[in-house]
Amino acid sequence: MPKGYWIAHVDVEDAERYPDYVATAKPAFEKYGAVFLARGGESHGMEGTHRGRNVVIEFPSVQAALDCYNSDEYQAAKAIRVTAATADMVIVEGA
Repeated sequence: MPKGYWIAHVDVEDAERYPDYVATAKPAFEKYGAVFLARGGESHGMEGTHRGRNVVIEFPSVQAALDCYNSDEYQAAKAIRVTAATADMVIVEGA
């Protein structure tokens, strides 16, 4: 079964509020087997819109990635994130 990945490009606008999102999202990530492969490290914008923070999260399957995003736990975290940051996010199937 192919793994699923969240790929997010984020501009944090409220650095004091953003940690609340991270803490609130943690239970959803744990529940659905998330593994952070990249999380806000140095990045080099080569083409297109470049945001300040880039995140790649691996899940056991695309379904687990979708279930995590749609879970009540993550939706509570998302409600915080949208007040603290602007993000572009996709869920993709991978190897």
